This record gives sequence, structure tokens and C-alpha cells, in this order.
Amino acid sequence: MSTEFPMRIGAEVALPALQGWNAAAGRDAIEKRYRFDNFNAAFGFMARVAMFAEKMDHHPEWRNVYNRVDVTLTTHDAGGVTELDVRMAQFMDEAAGRLGATGLPARADQPRT
Repeated sequence: MSTEFPMRIGAEVALPALQGWNAAAGRDAIEKRYRFDNFNAAFGFMARVAMFAEKMDHHPEWRNVYNRVDVTLTTHDAGGVTELDVRMAQFMDEAAGRLGATGLPARADQPRT
């Protein structure tokens, strides 16, 4: 990240612009679960996002199990959700859509298996 930090907007401001994303429990972050047809599609999604993240110098917190990718976005330097997270979420949704993913809200009441 550069020495100039993006301004924190908070999950409640970011979420109306995003389809299928939820506020993370206990912190100012947004999260979503993507389900793909298979592991190759899930890993391809992660590779595309990783390249974009490097360009942005803004990286997701994520976990991959077979055909599923769970994502949490927050800007650590700002202490919460910023426009960087909104841009990353929009890119992720576009990339996942091109790969035929189903986006599922990642909520605390959903098992993460």
C-alpha cells in the first residue's frame, strides 16, 4: 500500500453497491462465498483475482476448498472497508461470473465445509 491510506467508508455504505455480499461478523469487513463447477475453475478464479490484487496492491483474505472460495475484504491500513474493497468485490463478481460461479453470501450461520 502507498503511504496515503484510502478513507474508510464502512460495510454499511459499501454493501448497497454489491450483489450477494454480507457484512462480516465482529469487524468492519465484507464477505462472500463463491461456488464453481470444479477445483480448476475455483483456482482459475483465484489466479485472476491474484493478478488484479497485485496491480491494486490490495489483497483479499480467502480460503479455497475444492470448488468453493470464501472471501473476506477489508482494508487493514484503514481499519475497515474502503473503496478499494468495493472495487475488488466488483472485479471478483465479474471474474466469477465469467467462470460460471454461483455467489452465495458467506454468513456465520452457514457451515464452511
